[in-house]
Amino acid sequence: MSLPLMLRVRQRFDAPRVADVAGAVRAELARIGLRAFVHPGETVAVTAGSRGIANIAVILRTVVEALKEAGARPFIVPAMGSHGGATADGQRAILEGFGITESFVGAPIRPSMDTIQLGTTPDGIPLHFARAAHDADRIVVVNRVKPHTNFSGTIESGLIKMMLIGLGKHVGAATCHRAIVDHSFEHVARSAGRVLLGCCRVALGLAIVENGYDQTAHVEAVLPAAFEDREQALLVLARQWLPRLPIRRPDLLIVDQMGKNVSGSGMDTNVIGRKPHGTGDWDPGVKRLFVRELTPETHGNAYGIGLADFTTARLVRAIDRRATALNCLTASHPEAAAIPMHFDTDREAIDAALGTVGLGPPERARIVRIENTLRLVEVDVSEACRADLAGRADVEILGPPRPLAFDHEDNLLPFGAALAPREVTRA
Repeated sequence: MSLPLMLRVRQRFDAPRVADVAGAVRAELARIGLRAFVHPGETVAVTAGSRGIANIAVILRTVVEALKEAGARPFIVPAMGSHGGATADGQRAILEGFGITESFVGAPIRPSMDTIQLGTTPDGIPLHFARAAHDADRIVVVNRVKPHTNFSGTIESGLIKMMLIGLGKHVGAATCHRAIVDHSFEHVARSAGRVLLGCCRVALGLAIVENGYDQTAHVEAVLPAAFEDREQALLVLARQWLPRLPIRRPDLLIVDQMGKNVSGSGMDTNVIGRKPHGTGDWDPGVKRLFVRELTPETHGNAYGIGLADFTTARLVRAIDRRATALNCLTASHPEAAAIPMHFDTDREAIDAALGTVGLGPPERARIVRIENTLRLVEVDVSEACRADLAGRADVEILGPPRPLAFDHEDNLLPFGAALAPREVTRA
């Protein structure tokens, strides 16, 4: 099958950046008056999740340092629901993959999966909470605020979700996701969050917002009474700074890598579309989606592979079936584990995908290729997309058209292996 020539495109995103992340964390903890909420000798549980948050190891180390300077005794508690195969060792391994080790952050890591039930919401939803965090004198909740990959609302992923699902461990995450089948995510988050904040000794939260370059754009310390209001406001910023594909309605989107370190759904549905519950404020309308690989950091967890139409046999072989099934069942989203049609080579998968997009010739197909949904500054688009780029100040074309490059086994070369010459042409 003849394939279209591709253009390497660089996108420009309007987004701020925190130049000194550790300094910003310290400034926020000082602004909020950390020593008024954490006292000498107290144990403090600091949450660490399973997402690939920019600078997360440095952020956690800085929080630990500030707590120690206040005379407290901090420790890290994994707050990632059932991720890591719902085992303590698995969750510790995920943190280590992000550079979050006891030696680096300067505090012990307590990855126990034990929980305690802390009453119910007004709807009767039982609330489970990590025993290690509950037994601490204080809790500091650290998480990124961003649009959720499954749900849409005025509160999505952030501090509250970290408390009820991340610190809920396996049983708590599963219970909350089952409740979401009957209630909206936002209703469950708000009602459960209020109960947990009322009975848990949460000292403060540290909210992080990232820009379209996968960089830390904003850090804010938040007192528990303000969790809901500040999350709602910060979500507006997160949506504003969210990176996008450069065009809508591509015939084929090629995603080189997916994984839990990239997005909770493996691929961020706010970028690719296909959000299970709600579309958000932007949907690219992708006709066919081909995903090539799992990231090493996902440890075989292929949650979200069901979003794809086509994949490779090598990705399927790399799947940890137990970890993937456990994550999908915990999230009450079994279809996220559905394995799409898969082929031995990338070329076969691309040919099959283009054979299902309509009557147009394959060489005129609208194709977009990305490394993953976190890295959207440079992407490849086919020549048929050129008209969509004309006159846009946020896009530049980095050189002449070039063919998709395959190796001797008919698999695409890595995204950065054959970059276009750095000759900038007008779109």
